[in-house]
Amino acid sequence: MRYALKFAYDGTRFEGYARQPGSITVEGEILMALKAKGIAKDIRSASRTDRGVSAAGNVIAVDTKFPAKGIVPALNSELEGIHFHGMAQVPDDFNPRHARLRHYRYFLHAESVPQLAELREAAKLFVGEHDFRLFCKKDTGRENTVLTIDSIEFSGEGEFIVCDIKAQRFLWELVRRVLSAILGVAEGKIPSEAVEKMLAGEPAMKGGIKPLAPEFLVLVDVDYGINFWKAPGDHGFGDMALALKVRAMALEHISERIS
Repeated sequence: MRYALKFAYDGTRFEGYARQPGSITVEGEILMALKAKGIAKDIRSASRTDRGVSAAGNVIAVDTKFPAKGIVPALNSELEGIHFHGMAQVPDDFNPRHARLRHYRYFLHAESVPQLAELREAAKLFVGEHDFRLFCKKDTGRENTVLTIDSIEFSGEGEFIVCDIKAQRFLWELVRRVLSAILGVAEGKIPSEAVEKMLAGEPAMKGGIKPLAPEFLVLVDVDYGINFWKAPGDHGFGDMALALKVRAMALEHISERIS
């Protein structure tokens, strides 16, 4: 049987997502847990997020004869900083890379960025189909850098400005570089004409666009048009959720005393 498993993780606890010999990575830790429990020997991943990026709804696919009800509790008993919370039985040819839509969310401090109207206007430059080769970090050098960004939406959430960006697929560092450029345009530091030239494949800025910090980016969901049911044996995010809340409280406590 092939199953799609949905999971969350705190990206700051790992040295990246993709498995790497000698490094503690999200994919590597999951693979070790699968082998330790006798569930599967390999996995396919939906999104290989950048180092430091967290996720609420990434997805892997596994082929296994392991009892379905035991997969999630077995994995969660082995892992720290990673929590599985959904699953679905899928066809044998299901490939998690072939998603219908991916949804990322970035958190910005409201006091340090332009007004919503300016951000929304700058974001219009990037929506639609473009060649983003000058807005990503190359991996193999053979990537297809032409893709379509379906939407970029900014909204206020307390003291934060939240940016939601959706597309079928993304490139390495694309979200963080596009948002960096949007901020630059909205602040008047980058001419919109320069962005238009870069989207046409013409270098227009010395040094290119630097990516924003990864720690404030979350992969919210990967959508296939299938229903993930709450995984048997999952009773919430447990220790991982508690650790995240405690860390947020600790950081807020520090902030109050140094601001």
